[in-house]
Amino acid sequence: MSAPRFPGGDPSAGLPETGAAAPPASGAAVPYPTDGAPSAASAEGRLAATVERLRGEVAAAHAAAEGRALIELAKGVIVERLGCGPAQAARQLAELADRAGLSLLELAADIINQAARDRMAEAADEFVRTAVGEPAAGTPEPPASTTYAPASAADAPATYTPASPANTTDPAAYAPNTPVPAPNAAPAAPAASVAVRLRTAESAALSAGDTQAVAESLLRHALEPLGAVAVAIWTTGPDTSLSLRGHAGFGLDEAARWHYVPPGVTTAARQALTGRRTVRYASLAAEGIPSIGRARRPDGGRVVVPAGTGGRIHGVLEICWARPLGPLPQAVERQIEALAELCAHTLEVLPEASPGGFPVPGGFPAPGGDGAPALAELSDGLYDPALVLTPHLDEAGQLVDFRIRHANAHFRDPAGRPRGSVDGALLLEAYPATAGGSELFERIERVYATGEPFRARRVRLTALVDQVPLASLADISISRYGASVLLIWRVEDESARLAGLLQHAQRLGRVGAFEEDVVAGDITWHGHLYELFGRRPTEPPVALRDLAAHAHPDDAGTIRRFLRKVLHQRRVGSTAFRMVRHDGVTRHIRVTAEPALGTDGGLQAVRGAYQDISAQHWTEVALTATRDRLAATEEAAEERNRLTLQLQHAIMPPAKPPLDAPGLDVAVRYRPAESESLVGGDWYDAVVLPSKKVLLCVGDVAGHGVEAATGMVVLRNALRGLAVTGAGPGQLLSWLNSVAHHLTTQLTATAVCGIYDPLSRTLRWARAGHLPPVLVRGDEALDLPLLRGLLLGALAEAEYEETELQLEPGDTVLMYTDGLVERRDTAVHESVAQLLTVARQPSAGLEHRLDQLLERSKSDTDDDTCVVGVQVS
Repeated sequence: MSAPRFPGGDPSAGLPETGAAAPPASGAAVPYPTDGAPSAASAEGRLAATVERLRGEVAAAHAAAEGRALIELAKGVIVERLGCGPAQAARQLAELADRAGLSLLELAADIINQAARDRMAEAADEFVRTAVGEPAAGTPEPPASTTYAPASAADAPATYTPASPANTTDPAAYAPNTPVPAPNAAPAAPAASVAVRLRTAESAALSAGDTQAVAESLLRHALEPLGAVAVAIWTTGPDTSLSLRGHAGFGLDEAARWHYVPPGVTTAARQALTGRRTVRYASLAAEGIPSIGRARRPDGGRVVVPAGTGGRIHGVLEICWARPLGPLPQAVERQIEALAELCAHTLEVLPEASPGGFPVPGGFPAPGGDGAPALAELSDGLYDPALVLTPHLDEAGQLVDFRIRHANAHFRDPAGRPRGSVDGALLLEAYPATAGGSELFERIERVYATGEPFRARRVRLTALVDQVPLASLADISISRYGASVLLIWRVEDESARLAGLLQHAQRLGRVGAFEEDVVAGDITWHGHLYELFGRRPTEPPVALRDLAAHAHPDDAGTIRRFLRKVLHQRRVGSTAFRMVRHDGVTRHIRVTAEPALGTDGGLQAVRGAYQDISAQHWTEVALTATRDRLAATEEAAEERNRLTLQLQHAIMPPAKPPLDAPGLDVAVRYRPAESESLVGGDWYDAVVLPSKKVLLCVGDVAGHGVEAATGMVVLRNALRGLAVTGAGPGQLLSWLNSVAHHLTTQLTATAVCGIYDPLSRTLRWARAGHLPPVLVRGDEALDLPLLRGLLLGALAEAEYEETELQLEPGDTVLMYTDGLVERRDTAVHESVAQLLTVARQPSAGLEHRLDQLLERSKSDTDDDTCVVGVQVS
């Protein structure tokens, strides 16, 4: 059971409570379950009621003490402002409260807010500005300014305007998901109670002996009225670990499990810490983020706020609600931010041990110390340049810069300034470029705020030397120790870097350099030449004149020509040869040499390099063989495609001869794919059956190549044979589905099948996963209904819906495959709409209409296209 709130007035004076529930009276109902719980009439019930009453009295005593602390603080403000005594200040406070219609506690909180003008006061003012609008009709005006009675006539009068209870609203009356009432709504509680709650929580937190008491005070006084049910206060370690310093509303077992969170574990508190911002979760379970109390309240909302002062985050305040959390009013967010700042101040001064007795890993320096002297002594033992930095705050307590407290012995200023001119200077004044493109200042600021160290290699640093920016690459290390930051950097040496790059290049390229003094006979080998020649480092290098002795006999002439060019003609030479090593391994080597001439024009030395090109040689051999095989494969593929196209064109000519069907004109267009390697399976058919009816159909077999072409032949011929039976189009497609499923290998296709009766001018048709036909009548064109029917070959048995279309003289029916409408960047329904637009345009005849459709269809899917058109005459 939560403790009752503070009384509204001075408990010693017996003033009534304001905006709070009274402590439970003697004999109040005991909070036991109704089923099977001891009743108040039983012995156990009376004992429980007595314990509960005593708890309430203790809580009320604590609340009364906290209320008296606020009232005494307000008296002190009046004494300081008016220069009067305590007794006169007490009388002045009582008179002001009576004239303003407020309790002593509300008036005391308002006086403290006007005197402090801190974050707590801003939060209360923000609530009044956002939650209270203009007074409604009939709302009494706020009381006039009340004047402090001076101690003597010579004292200048001071005025105080109390908050009016008639036009204020307290968010404590609303659940977390309930919006703040609109202006002119009926007030639920005085806005002064917001200031009372915040100031009472502040007073209790500042007087608390540990962080556990701070958490309990925040929940009881400030957060429970906002609907919160639990609160946790985390502190950060130097290694970015999190320790639970205080909690309220969570079980002891839960707190014990969460007493320490190692670095790198993503929790709700860590996301607020690393992001340095307030994080709000409507439902913690929905976000999938672990945190304390999630098992008991999986759907509850969370608000997690970094608790920091002066740019440094000392901990994290985590607030828990029992239900999902909706958007919070801005006034409530301001209150939570003020409470987080209060936590930060308490974390700076309270003891390190957590309330459960768990140790806080790492710890921090004692209050008032920044650890800079010890850190300066440590930095002098480093071989790399280092700076010890401490935060520099402005008058409002905000971090604006860092002061250089110490530059170690190995420090070298880019501009040549001595260490003494840098020590004690502000970082941005000494090195303004740190706030530029390198973002070094932002990284230092983040490390100081969160405690998470930063390490990076090859960071570009820029320094201004005589207003000229000089850039260099360096390895950076930034760490926080207590309230100080240690910045270490190691500038990359250019000559060492180039030498390292050269060594890596020689190793990757399997290159070794040499230098041979022709006069003295000295030979110097570098890099991997000993490994390349298969010689031990203790053996002498091989001279150029002896190179032929280490080469394959067939390459002796090549080496002799190379040596003649370099040694006698004194020109740069290069050649490739096969080197046979002592271990029997043959390597393909390329040697390049350049003669060095003396002042008299004589040959002094030869410099050059050997490169192992064995991998390149064998790669070229493999590429040659692969190229030959590829040429043969391409030739075979071209022959195969040529034969496939011949087969396709023999069965499916681009145009069909006129059909002998009275009263019906039939035209066909077939456009093969642009790529000959993508021979498709599109097919069509228009044939007069023995019953004098006309079979009309188009289809598309999935895939390309010979398999698609042969599958198209199977389906087309099977449909012709089945149509002789006189069955309808739905039955024909059902039989054709059985053929595709049972008599072919993994063949699927789509099709539209129609039977036209010239006597009745009716067209019965069905579809199998294909686009429906298009009817052109007069100036209109529309696509026919999308009948039910699976694609062919998908299932062993399938039924296909069919329908009948009554045609009129002049009507045109178009059947087509998807190559006519498919586009990579356009939806199918948009392409079909464009097809209807083209189809309804006037044309000179059926043949001309089909030509128009093909001309205006710019297919980009490399697919075949079939179009069958019939026109009733």
